[in-house]
Amino acid sequence: MTELLRAVRKQRGLTLEGLAERTGLTKSYLSKIERSRSTPSIAVALKVAQALDVDVAQLFSERGDEDKVAVDRAVDRRDDRQRYRAMAANMLGKSMSPFVVRPTEHADRDARPVHPAHQGQEFVFVHVGTVELEYGDATLTLNAGDSAYFDASISHRIRSVGTRPAEVLVVAAGEAGGAQ
Repeated sequence: MTELLRAVRKQRGLTLEGLAERTGLTKSYLSKIERSRSTPSIAVALKVAQALDVDVAQLFSERGDEDKVAVDRAVDRRDDRQRYRAMAANMLGKSMSPFVVRPTEHADRDARPVHPAHQGQEFVFVHVGTVELEYGDATLTLNAGDSAYFDASISHRIRSVGTRPAEVLVVAAGEAGGAQ
């Protein structure tokens, strides 16, 4: 419980003081819960889970090592035509938000960006195909195997430009990570 509670709190960008403000509990009491020096009542557990926007059963259950790894199989995505697919979607306490993205071609450059600017950082790895990454005023062509790591607060978007559909791994971290 303690490792997960602390991880989720930090992933949400909250200090103990911030969580105390959201829950009405004291910082010292929350610290004791995180350090296994105190066991919360059901009412407190519900209050903390609600403040962190997670399911109380997941947050306060004993988790084995098998729950600390999330595996997404390619075979499960074979017929999946979703444009965005969140990876490790059920994993709590993530500090990163990984997605498989299938960018479309956007002829209209004035269209809303596929990835609007946000706080944090982003890592893009082109798995299949060729894409253009518009980053601020620059346009970069990325082929299969290429990657880019950047400050996500700068306007950016990805579009497919090759002859075959592209597939890109996007990992958002920081304030955007985990809470999308």
